[in-house]
Amino acid sequence: MGAQILSDLGTEILIPVCAVVGIAFSLFQWFLVSKVTLSAEKSSGAADDKNGYAAESLIEEEEGINDHSVVQKCAEIQNAISEGATSFLFTEYQYVGVFMVAFAILIFLFLGSVEGFSTKNQSCTYDTTKTCKPALATAVFSTVSFLLGAVTSVVSGFLGMKIATYANARTTLEARKGVGKAFIVAFRSGAVMGFLLAANGLLVLYITILLFKLYYGDDWEGLFEAITGYGLGGSSMALFGRVAGGIYTKAADVGADLVGKVERNIPEDDPRNPAVIADNVGDNVGDIAGMGSDLFGSYAESSCAALVVASISSFGVNHEFTAMLYPLLVSSVGILVCLLTTLFATDFFEVKAVKEIEPALKQQLVISTALMTVGIAAVTWIALPSTFTIFNFGAQKEVKSWQLFLCVGVGLWAGLIIGFVTEYYTSNAYSPVQDVADSCRTGAATNVIFGLALGYKSVIIPIFAIAVSIFVSFSFAAMYGIAVAALGMLSTIATGLAIDAYGPISDNAGGIAEMAGMSQRIRERTDALDAAGNTTAAIGKGFAIGSAALVSLALFGAFVSRAAISTVDVLTPKVFIGLLVGAMLPYWFSAMTMKSVGSAALKMVEEVRRQFNTIPGLMEGTAKPDYATCVKISTDASIKEMIAPGALVMLTPLIVGILFGVETLSGVLAGSLVSGVQIAISASNTGGAWDNAKKYIEAGVSEHARTLGPKGSDAHKAAVIGDTVGDPLKDTSGPSLNILIKLMAVESLVFAPFFATHGGLLFKLF
Repeated sequence: MGAQILSDLGTEILIPVCAVVGIAFSLFQWFLVSKVTLSAEKSSGAADDKNGYAAESLIEEEEGINDHSVVQKCAEIQNAISEGATSFLFTEYQYVGVFMVAFAILIFLFLGSVEGFSTKNQSCTYDTTKTCKPALATAVFSTVSFLLGAVTSVVSGFLGMKIATYANARTTLEARKGVGKAFIVAFRSGAVMGFLLAANGLLVLYITILLFKLYYGDDWEGLFEAITGYGLGGSSMALFGRVAGGIYTKAADVGADLVGKVERNIPEDDPRNPAVIADNVGDNVGDIAGMGSDLFGSYAESSCAALVVASISSFGVNHEFTAMLYPLLVSSVGILVCLLTTLFATDFFEVKAVKEIEPALKQQLVISTALMTVGIAAVTWIALPSTFTIFNFGAQKEVKSWQLFLCVGVGLWAGLIIGFVTEYYTSNAYSPVQDVADSCRTGAATNVIFGLALGYKSVIIPIFAIAVSIFVSFSFAAMYGIAVAALGMLSTIATGLAIDAYGPISDNAGGIAEMAGMSQRIRERTDALDAAGNTTAAIGKGFAIGSAALVSLALFGAFVSRAAISTVDVLTPKVFIGLLVGAMLPYWFSAMTMKSVGSAALKMVEEVRRQFNTIPGLMEGTAKPDYATCVKISTDASIKEMIAPGALVMLTPLIVGILFGVETLSGVLAGSLVSGVQIAISASNTGGAWDNAKKYIEAGVSEHARTLGPKGSDAHKAAVIGDTVGDPLKDTSGPSLNILIKLMAVESLVFAPFFATHGGLLFKLF
């Protein structure tokens, strides 16, 4: 069989060291960002002592603008955004905290009742000749890991938001020195979030495994079954974060755009617009906090799915600790690879011109993928025996280590393909978005038609990429292959998050420049950063959706094994009705989230109109708008509206499992996966394309774009309407759907012992 090279002690050192290096690197990046100082004197509010430095290092003379007053204004705006985002997240976490405790109790009661809360050891699920720890232990430890995953997810989102609101004004101020300086601040800040999240997720999971091992000892089957709660906790918090954040940001954005741009013909982020602070707060709570929790959830679940399957394969049966933790070793090397990749953007090469921004970000994806391929080969060579067996629905399948390397590699490169296809369909440098922009000549209706067609078409290649990676990885290493393929896609998560977080930071920087009354030259620089950020945000969403498809399929396989379903037969009515209902769920969920954004935006539009009509001197700029009321509208609406979609996702597996049993539930999971992925990709890309079509017209860089503009033209107004329609698609429904498909699968896996024992009540009656 050929033993692995890396010893167990080496593994015990390597994983935490890589995590600590990631945390140290992120803190170093934070230190470099903090050298850009914000105010000459202490500014009021939430800026606290870390912002109270002198501004001399930044002063550069510029067309008749008093630099000190501009710095002061930027600090005030940053405080307002930071306070708004912090207060919203605290309000959200209070509600989510109640849910977290209630659901933890539910996990304990359901899993504890499997063996009637017995404290006696039981025979193992997969090998009945051995004895395993009692079901009550699984209930207790699953509850603990659920709470740990939930807290880590919340902390990931909150830290990301804090970093983004710390960096936005600093990016604006650096834009005075040139686009390169501003790019480095925005990118470093994104890297802080990316490395903190990747390293924290890895470290908490590793420590949890070690602590649980003290109780479980040699019962690895029970140990890693209990660990699945970690993924459930991470994803359930991500769902609420994504939905609430998405509703918040888009209610503000739609309200600000419709009244400000279309009706009043004032620029985006104009300080006269009452919804402008709420809009900028929304970028942080939706695109940063929500996305941070989302990708953490994906990472936690793919690790859990791989560990569950490995624990009942030769790694777990023979207690091969290093091989068992192969998924965590891949993630550890990923942190080191991403660290090296980040230096290419910040230290090895310098961005000097606007046209170099997007290539610099794309290079990050290519470099990290190429280096990670080498990293995976090295980890596979030192951590795995040359041959081993993998659990495959009741049988053990022999697998060679090079085959597992190909599984991880195919997931990694599929992620890159999805990223580049997403970029092609959403960047205004290519013909699809330019065609959408061109369709604005004849009004908003043709723009909407072209945009929808683009979204549907953009699904084709990503689905083929996902299909090929599923086929290759399953052929080589069954469900474990699919789980590690998902992990491969997420192995460069630190770089992916850095690129993703860069977008909202740049967007905020542009808003601050406009509100602080900075010159057109600076606004053009921040717009260029923002336009590149829009495309990279779409690439990030593509990664999240692609990895969600693989993760949920791996979790689905683990669920089918745990629930002792021999085959999922589509021809049986129990399964087929599940398929139909499952395929419908993403539509129901999308309807809820879209309507929530619509109704919240309605209130926002009415409030913005009211202020423009009733506050004298607002349009002239002599009176200040009431920003606080708009922030309150977004906060109240998003908290209230997140409950129903969240309940739909969390309760569906419980209701189906208890009433209809595991076979129907397997149909529901398959149906929601198949339809959810398609809707998520098309919704995200349609919204991204409409947004960049609008920016293409506004920038007026090419001859074609100038024939459609300038701002305020009929074609531009049609583009703004398209962008407004696309907002809830790309930032609320689309990104939340990938959580829906993952969360239902991991929840089913956690509750599988209960469903297998007590489920299917309706079918038992008849």
